[in-house]
Amino acid sequence: MSTIQFCSSCGTKLEIRKIDDHDRLACPACPFVHWGSYSIGVGALLKKDGKVLLVRRAQEPGKGYWTNPGGYIEQHEQIHRTIEREVSEEAGIVSKAVGILALRDQPRDIHNVYVAFEMEYVSGEPTPDNYEVDAAGFFDQEEMEGMNVAPFTRWLVDIAFNGQGEGLQQVESDVPSLKQAGLFKVSTGS
Repeated sequence: MSTIQFCSSCGTKLEIRKIDDHDRLACPACPFVHWGSYSIGVGALLKKDGKVLLVRRAQEPGKGYWTNPGGYIEQHEQIHRTIEREVSEEAGIVSKAVGILALRDQPRDIHNVYVAFEMEYVSGEPTPDNYEVDAAGFFDQEEMEGMNVAPFTRWLVDIAFNGQGEGLQQVESDVPSLKQAGLFKVSTGS
């Protein structure tokens, strides 16, 4: 069970109640229910001239490993804007999210969902931020063989180069209530 003790809406001490066949922390004074703790991570798969953008982590977790650029979403930031920002911050590259290539789901104390985006190169040269990452560059699969590439990143790079289909593609909404949503769908070929 979570370490949260008080309602984030009204401040009342939470109690355990059976909701949807699960013990959940709920507020006795208002409708608040703590549904769990979650984090959403994003990663970029940005190819240019037959190579993929990688950064070398300068901090834990993964210090010393080459990975695809990525990070965690901000509360009021669309997920595709998050990965565009992360690529710019970590590697100095301007890019555009064009689709989703893979998704990882890790249920644990803080349930993590990781969304790997296909990115389109816009401009810039790989330049590390020298805080989160200490090196950045475009590498082909042969060059990666001699590098300390994180296993999950190797899996993602394989999908980027050898995956079948087009993944989920970004679409613009014509539904007014969804104008601020980031929408992605499977291409139907039409």
